[in-house]
Amino acid sequence: MIRKIAAVSMLVLAAGCVSFSGGGLTPGKSTRVEVEAAMGKPAAADSKSNGETHLYFSRLPIGRKMYLAKIGPDGVLRGIEQTLTKENVAKVKPDMTQAEVRELLGPTWRSVYLRVIDRDVWEYPWQNVEDRRIFWVQFSRDGKVREAVEMHDFESDPPSGVAKD
Repeated sequence: MIRKIAAVSMLVLAAGCVSFSGGGLTPGKSTRVEVEAAMGKPAAADSKSNGETHLYFSRLPIGRKMYLAKIGPDGVLRGIEQTLTKENVAKVKPDMTQAEVRELLGPTWRSVYLRVIDRDVWEYPWQNVEDRRIFWVQFSRDGKVREAVEMHDFESDPPSGVAKD
């Protein structure tokens, strides 16, 4: 009996890991209900003019990934992609709007207001292969990108050693 419980537990854990990124879902077949059952509640959902719905599934800050599931007007999955990539981060340019950045990268993990320079700053932890990165996007009051800074996330590095007296 204990072996059966352990085997079922392992299957449930394995299924959870697979669904973390939408694995096991089939574009053209899986429904929105199945996507949400596998991936959890979306962090954001945007309706598009072509009838599609974009569902963003955040794994931030620990997972350092944001998945975009595109659902067609018929309620069927069109595809899943990871939005926090080197290519997408490089596309963020001055004068982009907050809506354009959100559509490209997904909802931010954290947003802060810097009163001293009168800017909203969105923070995206992400990962390029094994390198943990951090991406900050600064917006002026008109909602446009004024500066974007991307660098290694030093705060995520493990301690480098034990201090000696």
